[in-house]
Amino acid sequence: MMVHGGTHPARTMRMMIRDMARGSQGVTEGNDLKVKPLATPGAGVRVGDGSGTIRGAAAWQGSYTQYNVGDATVPIAATGANARSDLVVLRIEDPEYEGNRDPAADDIGYFHVVSGVSATATAVPAGMTAIPLARLDLPANTATVTEAMITDLRQIANPRRTRVLHTAFPSALSRMVNSAGVWANWPAAASWAVAVPSWAVTAKIVVTVAGLRMDSADVFASMQTLLGSDAGQTTAIDDDQGANIRRSTVVLADSIPLSAAVRGTTQTLKLRTQMSKSETGNLGVDAATSLIADVEFTEGVI
Repeated sequence: MMVHGGTHPARTMRMMIRDMARGSQGVTEGNDLKVKPLATPGAGVRVGDGSGTIRGAAAWQGSYTQYNVGDATVPIAATGANARSDLVVLRIEDPEYEGNRDPAADDIGYFHVVSGVSATATAVPAGMTAIPLARLDLPANTATVTEAMITDLRQIANPRRTRVLHTAFPSALSRMVNSAGVWANWPAAASWAVAVPSWAVTAKIVVTVAGLRMDSADVFASMQTLLGSDAGQTTAIDDDQGANIRRSTVVLADSIPLSAAVRGTTQTLKLRTQMSKSETGNLGVDAATSLIADVEFTEGVI
């Protein structure tokens, strides 16, 4: 295919698409080919802009790419006395493998409705070359599809991800003395400016405080990550070793959904801590403390 003078079967291109997609299938980006109600809800849905990769159902068939520009309207049959679930899919009907469409006159890739599927269906029927876009759960006696009836089934073929490691090292002792019930942005050194990719849907964050200092008495405290204004899960610091100075390592881990407002912006990642009134010991960080933030952003459908 990369030399002059040869002729090449269509499978050569399909196999190249398969290889470049790493054998995966799905939509290309998070907002691609989203199924929505008609602008005025009625007996159909619309599929938005976007593209996708569809893996052939037959062995060594290869993969196909398809795209859509603008809203494509897909009619949906009304229900009768019984409720019904339908799948809206992006289907390939290649006459080399199935069907009798004429590539010179017919669309080989098109939006298709698989009617009467299970109310929990998430995959296309076996043997069909297609990717699922949405399931419509239609009540009885209705000819109007609303947002509440649409379950998004899209998956990204090859989700983007990026991972950055941030570090900080306090230069002097900073103590968090017991102040029961009050959250404080501490330790102050645990603060990083984090660029959120425009395509990110989830942030997976692991923060390690190595060499956390404790003194004066037993310690019980709570610590959280904050990405912008989004707080992670609470991690407990529970130490019953008395008045001596000692050190420990605390790890905070969370997966934080990202709103549209923070995508493509720079947010501050920091820690906040709250001391419990049940114990009177103090926390501290100093030159013997290391602060490590491991942040991975992942793409998903939106």
